[in-house]
Amino acid sequence: MQRKREPTSPGEILREEFLKPLGLTQRQLADHLGCEVKVINRIVNGRTSLTPEMALKLGAAFRTSPEFWLNAQKAVDLYRAAEALGTLPTPLLRAS
Repeated sequence: MQRKREPTSPGEILREEFLKPLGLTQRQLADHLGCEVKVINRIVNGRTSLTPEMALKLGAAFRTSPEFWLNAQKAVDLYRAAEALGTLPTPLLRAS
């Protein structure tokens, strides 16, 4: 079943549920995670996908699981792939 709207991206979750409520800047988070601020900025602005390594770092920093972040990215990736693909092939087998 196709969703009507695109799932919330990990970048939007990061910005709205973590950075804003905690009063953190992208630079502060980047410094804490040991990465460049442009990496955080690209994630927050939806210009790049979240990597497993970044999921591990965010999970540790915010006391969440890396799976939380990867599941958010997976949902967006699957939605976009389905939109780009359009129709899917019919099943080869039927359940008995």
